Amino acid sequence: MSNEVIIKDAVKRYGDFTALNGVSLDIREGEFFTLLGPSGCGKTTLLRMIAGFNSIEGGDFYFGEKRINDVAAHKRDIGMVFQNYAIFPHLTVRENVAYGLKARKTPKAEMNRRVDEALELVQISHLADRKPNELSGGQQQRVALARAFVIEPSVLLMDEPLSNLDAKLRVQMRSVIKKLQRRLGITTIYVTHDQEEALAISDRIAVMKDGHIMQIGTPNEIYAKPQNPFVAGFIGVSNFLDCEAQGGENGTAKVTIQGELSIQVPVRRAYTGKAKISARPEQLFFSKEGMPGKVLFSTFLGDFIEYEVELDNGQNLIVNEYTKDTTDVHADGERVFLSFDPSRISLYEDASEEVLSL
Repeated sequence: MSNEVIIKDAVKRYGDFTALNGVSLDIREGEFFTLLGPSGCGKTTLLRMIAGFNSIEGGDFYFGEKRINDVAAHKRDIGMVFQNYAIFPHLTVRENVAYGLKARKTPKAEMNRRVDEALELVQISHLADRKPNELSGGQQQRVALARAFVIEPSVLLMDEPLSNLDAKLRVQMRSVIKKLQRRLGITTIYVTHDQEEALAISDRIAVMKDGHIMQIGTPNEIYAKPQNPFVAGFIGVSNFLDCEAQGGENGTAKVTIQGELSIQVPVRRAYTGKAKISARPEQLFFSKEGMPGKVLFSTFLGDFIEYEVELDNGQNLIVNEYTKDTTDVHADGERVFLSFDPSRISLYEDASEEVLSL
């Protein structure tokens, strides 16, 4: 039975350093929830507090309605997958997977049945009698996955489980993890610094910075509508442009970019003053009028062409044009104009970095 995980105002300190400062989360039952952020942002610290490996200086942690702050780690009914796999080198694959069930004194017949099912789920039944040193990195990771979910935990925790694998294997294993999680329905909390990985496998993502939550949302919400410049810059690629905003009383503000392009942007409230736009490379497009510049160079990437364009003011922008939408390739040095769809970009107040756009 999976559990909802609720965290209220979590605080973690190491001496004078505050690693987490009032973090609150509500992770739904059966959800694949990812903690994403750069190194040192507090994501692994928070995961270890959920697991019971770190002390809690402030806040409340719940599995369902049960407060777990003072519950020992081995009594929290969690499965854990570590970055370094942490499988026992002296045990066979079968013995590694059975370890947690044996510790719970599971009857032998049931234990064998559940181990067989787990090995089949991760497709390593044929490796059951091998030792870890006879396995590849991806196979060892499958052992760690099987050992974690064979005990049928209410919460599954994963700490950068794919970071030691090569790029191709990471893509394969993230698909395995997502399919397993959906099939088993276990509430899963996943830690990574890899933005692409988080977008690919998560139901929702919490983007963290310096011990704070910067935004929580679905992969599409996080990517398409970043709530602050940090999220816009950390997730994928964003172009940032200084601009002036004016008005908004009627739900639309006039935004002027470098005095060369004026657009009407849907906004949450009225604002007049300096602002900043973030636009993804695919949100910019070539037009007959707009921001003038020239193509520095292009990179053909199959389904799209990536251009680096230098505006007349000296700023460089990245523009993606999909090959299905065009038959022309802009030449290096070609004079161009850039524009974008006002409803798709993000607009922020300059000083507070508050998001103004809808």
